[in-house]
Amino acid sequence: MSRGRYIALEGIEGAGKSTIQDYLAEALRSGGHEVVTVREPGGTSTGEGVRRLLLDGDDMGPWTEALLFAAQRAQLAQEVIEPALDRGAWVIGDRSVYSSLAYQGGGRELGIDKVRDVNRAGLGSTWPDLVIVLVVDPQAGLARQDGEDRIGGQGVEFQRRVAGFYEELARAEPERVAMVDAGGTRSDVAERIVNLVRNRW
Repeated sequence: MSRGRYIALEGIEGAGKSTIQDYLAEALRSGGHEVVTVREPGGTSTGEGVRRLLLDGDDMGPWTEALLFAAQRAQLAQEVIEPALDRGAWVIGDRSVYSSLAYQGGGRELGIDKVRDVNRAGLGSTWPDLVIVLVVDPQAGLARQDGEDRIGGQGVEFQRRVAGFYEELARAEPERVAMVDAGGTRSDVAERIVNLVRNRW
């Protein structure tokens, strides 16, 4: 049996990742694939506990934040993502290690390479095959949020800085990271992404 594919949906707050995740999962299932959807932070009992700390807890230092993200991600990879890929399933992530590269490595100014190294220790080879960054205006993205969490509450300038680092990652890894306009209706955006995935594989 061939190994599955791991696709990560990325972007700043309010880009529409979770909605697009549902569209893409349905499209792949209709094509006969087993699809596993995951979210970060979270996705395991350990990860959900860490999620509450990261999104709803008190403020914390940048490296504390980065290491908590890395810890929940390592558990998710070991417990859910790697077994799914091994049995041939496709995994669609609402965020991934690329969030930490952009948010903590870039936005928090810890250094993308340093954050990459910390995460590599816990992930091994379990990195996304394709990273789709949904591009949205930061002001519009924040306005879409259902409720403001600790990171979403950092303000529009922080989101602009993070968006710039996503662009930097796309330039550095064009074979893995694709920027997709998230403007228009959800169905329009979903169609762009489904076509991108079909063209890739």
